[in-house]
Amino acid sequence: MASAHADSRSPTIVRPRARRDFAPWADPAAKPLLRFETISKNFGGVTAVDQLSLDIYQGEFFALLGPSGCGKSTLLRLLAGFETPDEGRVLLDGVDVTRVPPHRRPVNMMFQNYALFPHLTVEGNVAFGLEQERLPKAEIAARVAEMLALVKLEGLVRRKPHQLSGGQRQRVAVGRALIRKPQAFLLDEPLSNLDASLRERVRHDFRELFRKIGATVIYVTHDQVEAMTLADRVAVLDRGRLQQLGTPEDVYHRPANRFVASFIGSPSMNFFETDLEDGIFRLGGISYDTGVRRSCRVTIGMRPEAIQAGPGMKGRVCWSETLGAQFLVAVKIEETILTTLVRSRPAAETIDLGIDPNEIHVFDNDSGKNLRSHSPDGSAHVAAAAGHLRAARAQRGVPGVLGRAGCPGHQPRGQTHPQPRGGRAGTDL
Repeated sequence: MASAHADSRSPTIVRPRARRDFAPWADPAAKPLLRFETISKNFGGVTAVDQLSLDIYQGEFFALLGPSGCGKSTLLRLLAGFETPDEGRVLLDGVDVTRVPPHRRPVNMMFQNYALFPHLTVEGNVAFGLEQERLPKAEIAARVAEMLALVKLEGLVRRKPHQLSGGQRQRVAVGRALIRKPQAFLLDEPLSNLDASLRERVRHDFRELFRKIGATVIYVTHDQVEAMTLADRVAVLDRGRLQQLGTPEDVYHRPANRFVASFIGSPSMNFFETDLEDGIFRLGGISYDTGVRRSCRVTIGMRPEAIQAGPGMKGRVCWSETLGAQFLVAVKIEETILTTLVRSRPAAETIDLGIDPNEIHVFDNDSGKNLRSHSPDGSAHVAAAAGHLRAARAQRGVPGVLGRAGCPGHQPRGQTHPQPRGGRAGTDL
């Protein structure tokens, strides 16, 4: 049986939410606020970060995403000054801060466990940093009152951390970090200690709060939902290396390689190996032209929402799961099992399916590279692929589908829900 991998057990459907009017990285004249310049960091014989370079801009919500051990937390610690790189430089507003101690860097870090002082009240915790700077009491009181109103804790000023809920403790930690008005705000897995319902609510609060104050945020997470819904751009890391950098829409729809494609998206992408003949592969008696002019063994990737119920291939239903408004259905086509998202549970043991040819990804079996994207940031499909798909439409009246002999295939282009348009992944150490 061909292996069509899809991690179908998670019911979360990812919907990226990047700001469409915010893209300073697209301006060649724009200068980054933060820059990692060919950074490397080793711990004994383990390489945590390997020759990594990144630019982060003023006001950007930037996510470092990846599995455990990918280097994302190490990068955050390098920026905070808790670690020193073995190679490379860390620049903040054009100034080299590689050797500057943490207390002299204009950044604030919020830890996973919040690190609140248990003997201090909400007011005392938020005011602590300003008191260490020996500011006038009147100024401290005014700024604390303003910050408590911003994070919606006005009625809890006299409570201590053990008297607060998880979400309230988190808002105290946010207020304490923001009150010093740092140039960059560093968050390390800030939502991991919260239950699912509270995590979603706090995530929305984060997005509104940080955009309201125009903060520059570097956000470390292994949770793709957090990265895709909060970030303007996502850096996907694996084994200390940058796999892809782009908006959530870019990363989701144009993954640079198989790692990114498999890490981003829930339900996850289907994969199966097949033979390309001048860019064409066959599945379920239908030929699909990928536009990749190669003849070799490759891995095909398709997201569940790219496979729709309708005229096309015929498959046998293996199982189905309810995801609320949709159903995740596994269908066996010849020797390949694919998962698809449909609006209603299949009524019969067989189902007809079509594939959106624009959503077919072709991965090199040796390098894992997506052969339908030409740049490291996955910014576009190769021109050849687009040209061949247009030719297929013109010649056959069907977008990229060659069809059965004597019977053109049909691919409905509708989708079962609003589609995400980008994403990526990585790992932390």
